[in-house]
Amino acid sequence: MHKIQAAILNLSKHQNLESLSYRQIAKLIGVENKPQIVKHHLIQLGKAGLLQVNLDKGVIKPVSRGFNLKSAAKSLFYSLPIVGAANCGPATIFAESRTEGYLKVSAKMLPRKKQDLFVLVADGLSMNLAKVRPDGPTIEDGDFVVVDSTYKNPKNGDIVVAVIDGMGTIKRYKEDKEHDQIVLESESTETFMPIFVHRGDDFQISGKVVDVIKKPKSS
Repeated sequence: MHKIQAAILNLSKHQNLESLSYRQIAKLIGVENKPQIVKHHLIQLGKAGLLQVNLDKGVIKPVSRGFNLKSAAKSLFYSLPIVGAANCGPATIFAESRTEGYLKVSAKMLPRKKQDLFVLVADGLSMNLAKVRPDGPTIEDGDFVVVDSTYKNPKNGDIVVAVIDGMGTIKRYKEDKEHDQIVLESESTETFMPIFVHRGDDFQISGKVVDVIKKPKSS
């Protein structure tokens, strides 16, 4: 994220941006006399879904995580924070705990429990045969993976987001009690070696994968 966008987001947490001019915002974030720069980055934040922005109507509001009832359509939607990407191969991409945008999803497409969910973008092929549920979709490169962040004690066979040395990866969790180790396995059309973890390693579970929202296929 651009540093000016980060500064505007931070400012929006304790200032009503709608009451400020572009010039005033510029001064408050340290780019005095550059109102057009502020306008540009507000538009980009709006496109990313990090702020509700309609400059023609003077709307600049923080995005609220959770339900949004659209009375006109009488449909219920839920805004899920996208916090980064997690690799489906070796653990090489950090699953960052900062919001990069919001995915607006029909409540009918989500698990019954909707609090404490976040989204990662799957990167890689090593889980392209894995299913969260028997009748569900597989996890392919670019799909949106819905994670329950409260689920820290996985059961054998769960699909989890594991963080190893600060790197995030999506894998099938297996306990090998005989050898006192945890095995993180791929399920893929390709060949990927498992990851072996000792219980004393720098290792944590960020959550359990509870659903997959498929990336639209390119035409």
